[in-house]
Amino acid sequence: MTDQRIVEFNESSEYILQRCKQQPTIGIILGSGLGKLADKIESPTIIPYKDIPHFKTSTAIGHKGNMIIGRLGGKIVMAMQGRFHYYEGYTMQEVTYPVRVMYAMGIKKLMVSNAAGGINPTFKVGDLMLITDHINLMPNPLIGKNIEKIGPRFPDMTRAYDTSMQKIAIDTATTLGITLKQGTYVAGTGPTFETPAEYKFFGIIGGDAVGMSTVPEVIVARHCGIDVMGMSVISNEAHTITQDTINDGNDVIVAADKAADKMTLLFTNIIKQL
Repeated sequence: MTDQRIVEFNESSEYILQRCKQQPTIGIILGSGLGKLADKIESPTIIPYKDIPHFKTSTAIGHKGNMIIGRLGGKIVMAMQGRFHYYEGYTMQEVTYPVRVMYAMGIKKLMVSNAAGGINPTFKVGDLMLITDHINLMPNPLIGKNIEKIGPRFPDMTRAYDTSMQKIAIDTATTLGITLKQGTYVAGTGPTFETPAEYKFFGIIGGDAVGMSTVPEVIVARHCGIDVMGMSVISNEAHTITQDTINDGNDVIVAADKAADKMTLLFTNIIKQL
């Protein structure tokens, strides 16, 4: 008997394929303020999330809510111009649903991005951080009945972020003259920004940047056997809290937008080598 969830994944993927008439091989998830990369996709087919069967809509600031399929870096890609977040009231299964659809469409590699607070004292606003590992403080999206046809009950997260894709990213950044930090991403539920004590705690336990997304999608991608590369844009310096410090969602979007061109150039050139 076919799992109803698989039926829904296939219905969503078939709808997208019928609209775009192209078979993407690389998936991209664009976080807060990083939708500019989608504007560089050639011959795009733009599908609003609301039109895709079983999809939710994105309500977060700076998330346009479109699936875009076209050519980038010489490859056919499908890019999410905005994601779903747990803090929007969605379940973890709804948050990660698009990754399941990407798997159903035959995606083998996924590139995820986000705007994050810099915990590492060497990080400045506008820096790019290659995610080499993560610390998950959110509910695990694999809790519940496992979809045996898609992945194992206990997937390994020893190398959640593909080392070969990381090497390509590092080499490409060096070639382009782009400074690329590396570090561990801490994922919390939000929607509140963290307290100074929480920032300090995250640094003590090994975090370099903190945000409210990405890790659930990475976990589900790895469950499906999809290789993952992650990138954070440092949108605020969480290590320089003063009496006057105020974290503001709109400021995060502005900071991420300023770094979007740099990330777009890097992603495009990485894709050429995948």
